[in-house]
Amino acid sequence: MLICLFTCSIVFVQPSYAADAANGAKLFSVNCASCHAKGRNLVIKNKTLQKDALETYGMYSIEKIVYQIGHGKNAMPAFRKLSDQQMEDIATYVLQQADNGWS
Repeated sequence: MLICLFTCSIVFVQPSYAADAANGAKLFSVNCASCHAKGRNLVIKNKTLQKDALETYGMYSIEKIVYQIGHGKNAMPAFRKLSDQQMEDIATYVLQQADNGWS
């Protein structure tokens, strides 16, 4: 009984889909790289996609990045043409790159 409860609770905690960083890299290249190549920001220099900047501005999470992509802010347009899955893939890629110093 306890094993079943533990196993069932794990199943419900898992996200309904897994993010795909490789797909995120492709989508980033097409939709984001013109302003954010190599994690930079060509419009607002200090608001880069580097880990320290993401942490400083409270953006170091999948949810925050997905929200930013979908809603835009200031000079950044909303990318409403992207699905939730695509935005999550991009966010996963961005965090992965930020953790690796965009190398």
